[in-house]
Amino acid sequence: MNEGSKKTIKLLCFSVLGMFTFSFALVPLYDVFCEVTGLNGKIELEATTNQNLETEIGRDVSIQFVSHNNEQMPWIFRPSESQIKIQTGKYHTATFYVKNPTNKRMIAQAIPSVAPSNAASHLKKLECFCFEEQELAPGEEALLPVRLIFDDELPDSIKSVVLSYTIFDVTDYNDLEMTDHHDGHEMEASL
Repeated sequence: MNEGSKKTIKLLCFSVLGMFTFSFALVPLYDVFCEVTGLNGKIELEATTNQNLETEIGRDVSIQFVSHNNEQMPWIFRPSESQIKIQTGKYHTATFYVKNPTNKRMIAQAIPSVAPSNAASHLKKLECFCFEEQELAPGEEALLPVRLIFDDELPDSIKSVVLSYTIFDVTDYNDLEMTDHHDGHEMEASL
């Protein structure tokens, strides 16, 4: 093998190693980028601890609710109202309808996002179904609440906000099968 081929092989090996290392750094870099620029509309997945956000005078803002199912999620999931008018500085409660049409118990997790992204820092949630996993039995349905407020610091240029939720199947089917199998043995023993 000549000297040029050895040099090319070394360069290719270092390139592959560099790409592999960079792929692991992408997630933290993306999170920092989103935090600095406010892009992606990421919001915190925890309830606000500040209960004194309500004010007497607020301005009108239109909120559109959008729901999506992850491609593997068979549940029916939709907002009870697709659009509402609210006032900044006032708490509002909205609900999402959800139904498990399958013949098995399932667990879901909803992930929220906000558009425009600069509205996300002004959104506070006292209660949200997205804070916890949701478990539904076969055929079970529920109304899932979200209690929210936009603070009065929301920029005047923002007249309308889109709150989007994507629901994912997070059921651990191995645990589910073991639970169902274990329950079946208990039933047989009691007969």
